Amino acid sequence: MPANRNALIRYKTIDRCLQNRFRKWTLEDLIDACSEALYEYEGIDKGVSKRTIQADIQMMRSDKLGYNAPIIVLERKFYTYEDPDFSITNIPLSENDLNKLHETIEFMRQFKGFSHFKELDGMVQKLEDHIYAQKAHTNPVIDFEKNDNLKGIEYLDSIYQAILKERSLEIHYQSFRARKPSQILFYPYWLKEFRNRWFVVGLKRGGKELLNLALDRIHELKHSKEAFKANTKYDLKEYYKDVIGASVSPEAQLEETLLFIEHKHAPYVLTKPLHHSQKEVSRDGFGVTISLWVQHNFELEKEILSYGESIQVITPIRLKRRIKERLEASVDKYNTEIQAKGLAAKINQLQYKGYAVLNHVFTKREVNHIKRIIQRKFSEKGPSIKEGDLLAGIPSLKNNLFNKNLQRIIRSIDEKAVLLKTSFFEKEPQTTRDLTLHQDSILKEIGATSISFTLRIHLDETDNKNGALMLLPGSHKNMLSLSEIEFIKENSLPILCEVGTGGVHLMSPLILRASSKLQSQKKRWFIQMNFGAK
Repeated sequence: MPANRNALIRYKTIDRCLQNRFRKWTLEDLIDACSEALYEYEGIDKGVSKRTIQADIQMMRSDKLGYNAPIIVLERKFYTYEDPDFSITNIPLSENDLNKLHETIEFMRQFKGFSHFKELDGMVQKLEDHIYAQKAHTNPVIDFEKNDNLKGIEYLDSIYQAILKERSLEIHYQSFRARKPSQILFYPYWLKEFRNRWFVVGLKRGGKELLNLALDRIHELKHSKEAFKANTKYDLKEYYKDVIGASVSPEAQLEETLLFIEHKHAPYVLTKPLHHSQKEVSRDGFGVTISLWVQHNFELEKEILSYGESIQVITPIRLKRRIKERLEASVDKYNTEIQAKGLAAKINQLQYKGYAVLNHVFTKREVNHIKRIIQRKFSEKGPSIKEGDLLAGIPSLKNNLFNKNLQRIIRSIDEKAVLLKTSFFEKEPQTTRDLTLHQDSILKEIGATSISFTLRIHLDETDNKNGALMLLPGSHKNMLSLSEIEFIKENSLPILCEVGTGGVHLMSPLILRASSKLQSQKKRWFIQMNFGAK
């Protein structure tokens, strides 16, 4: 083990350079790299001498530290490892190192049980387990929770050093909602871990409130020469004591949250409290009620949802409503999962009967979002979206309409289908339409020579009281004359096609159809899409 920290930084820097086979390293390059590393980690700006680096290379080659590094010189100028897979970090600890660590563990054991050193408990066990495995050549017997693929963990030490040395950071950060990273000058004050994810807490330049940045969303980080703005306002432990996770809203009120946990799952929450404020309020033969004094944030919702059906929010009502909405949206995702066998049957029905209904194509959340977009357009000035092509009037609506299910339906009917026109219909209450519409009128309206199929997306529930479509069977097979249409009308009973909210109605372009009379006092919305062959 190196005698001091500066030597260890130099050894690790040389090791990192020599592992990089995409560059040739001269002695001067290694000197520059070590000088930069010492400045970054220790603030030493006087650089490193040539003699020091030469001595470091010789020390790494020797057996004194147990490295035995296979460092060679190519072309009498460039340093590299003879073994491309070699690294000093892969070298097992020496017997001397193991003994020193064992002594350190025995020293740390003295602090176990003290309130200020509780965080050392897991560290002591981890070190002890590793040393035992090294000495006995056995596998470890403790497995700590870790995520080796966690993004951003490589910035942890740089941020830690910046906090200790009060240095500003220049961070390229991209939130999950942002399209591209943005540059932030950041004054870091605290590192916080929650559920194996790390956050850095501090202020950005010009900011007045604390900001937490997730390390896994950092694209680039480097030290800045701009003066550091010290934290003189916040007691960070106090700031975070009333929340679960890393999200704090300074304006949010602290409120009591009552949760009921079923008897079977109660021990999991009682033995591992959700928050330090957790208290047991009551219990009966069905379960346990606990209270938390916390802010309502995203992490609180995730904790509650992680227990699934075994937990129920009693108060506050706002949180109860929010959890219910998220659970319903989750169930809706499963309800809108279209099975291949069922879809194939509907496509056959479209071909042989001229119509088919597929419910649960869009989730309630998707339907509400589509309706909000259309309503916003209604409130704007300009031409009505009822006239002309809907997607030409609202181009942003395309991604919402063509969700995964709709794309799958269209591909299943005809992989080469082309969208000809998208129309929006708002049917007024107490309206009706007679079955006199000729089959080719829609073709003339579009101005196309051929329509493969028509698809209607229903934005509300349709039944016999709410304007559901009535279809005349057998009318989809051939182009009919007016006399033939009248004959079918007089001798056939129309089929009523009821479609639920978020459902899709597929039709042949030739099938005769009309809406039943709306008996409700609400308008009915649907979107019609006509597809043709490519």
